Amino acid sequence: MILLALLLGLPVLAATGYGVFMAPGSRVFGHYPHRVRTADRVVALTFDDGPNEPYTSQIAEILQARGIRATFFQVGRCVQRHPQTTTQLFKAGHVIGNHSYTHGFHSYLVPRRFRRETAQTQAILGDLLGHDPALARTPWLWRTPAVLRALRSHALYPVAGVFAHPAEVLQIDPARIAKRAIARARPGAILIFHDGFDGRGGRRAQTVRAVELTVDGLIERGYQFVTVDELFGVVAYRERQNQPAPEVNV
Repeated sequence: MILLALLLGLPVLAATGYGVFMAPGSRVFGHYPHRVRTADRVVALTFDDGPNEPYTSQIAEILQARGIRATFFQVGRCVQRHPQTTTQLFKAGHVIGNHSYTHGFHSYLVPRRFRRETAQTQAILGDLLGHDPALARTPWLWRTPAVLRALRSHALYPVAGVFAHPAEVLQIDPARIAKRAIARARPGAILIFHDGFDGRGGRRAQTVRAVELTVDGLIERGYQFVTVDELFGVVAYRERQNQPAPEVNV
């Protein structure tokens, strides 16, 4: 009976844990906004885990053809692999944000490590772009008091959002991804897609097609697109701090 009770309680514990530490709207540990309340039909498109070629550039081409600027939360070691992609996105008017250095959950287990990863990616992006990002998104939207303190220590504004489709990372049918993304869009919403996978790259052809279907569907519904900083009325970048990046063993 005790074992049965434990097994039956696991889903409840999992749901509670998700609601506290990862749910887009969770405010248990502090401010981590996932939308704004507005009557304007605007939505912010965001992309996590890149840059990852050729898929990041393919997404950029779709956006450019429609005059859309988006926000890309990038992993430091991926930026080191594809620095030209990040530079091109920046020059095209897209906003670049911090998405950790390794995208590894282990970085959350030691608060000092997460702070070092955040600092290293800030330095990588700052050196490359000539501007320090002011926006950040933690992998899997994980948040704890220590994580939020680390972001504040780097003057980073945390940004959540809603996932376009919970199974997008599995590269399911793009029409299904797009249908769910369009259904989740609301005035002032932030939609999360993935142009990479856990900071390791990976195929994202289905996401590319889903993004095309999503933006065309939202345009048909009268939506316009903004970057996250525009949506929240905050800055996208800050003046360079010129601090050396700490070493991170990976």
